[in-house]
Amino acid sequence: MTNNAVFKRLRFIEGFNNAKLKSIFEEVDYDANLVDIEAWQKEEEATDFKALSDVELALFLNGLINYKRGKKPGKQPPIETELENNDILKKLKIAYKLNSEDMLKLFKLKGKTLSKNELSAFLRNPDQDQYRVLQDQYLRNFLSGLQLHLKK
Repeated sequence: MTNNAVFKRLRFIEGFNNAKLKSIFEEVDYDANLVDIEAWQKEEEATDFKALSDVELALFLNGLINYKRGKKPGKQPPIETELENNDILKKLKIAYKLNSEDMLKLFKLKGKTLSKNELSAFLRNPDQDQYRVLQDQYLRNFLSGLQLHLKK
């Protein structure tokens, strides 16, 4: 999934307006301007479309964690310069306070049955042998399950 697609899905799932999106970025002391926020939500064919970088999506996801869970005192974690689907899944797990059982239920809501071992492989460190890359379809299914869960 593109960074823009993830950003737009989370915006839709939460029902955030542009001002709220700006405040999410401010949770990590990043001053996103409203022009960029609007451009990130445009279709790729639009002349004013702007691609959301890995750093900007990481900032947004860290801001979402702070917004949902409260900002931890002290130094904030470093911002990733490269973001994979696995990293996005980990950040969403933290932001929404999900345990493995919760995550498996969200996947199942969209008809994707995973074992605990498969989920664990997606959440592991990339240097471990059991690590598996999270494909786009899995991230899409997870976001759809999250949407169904939150809209209940």
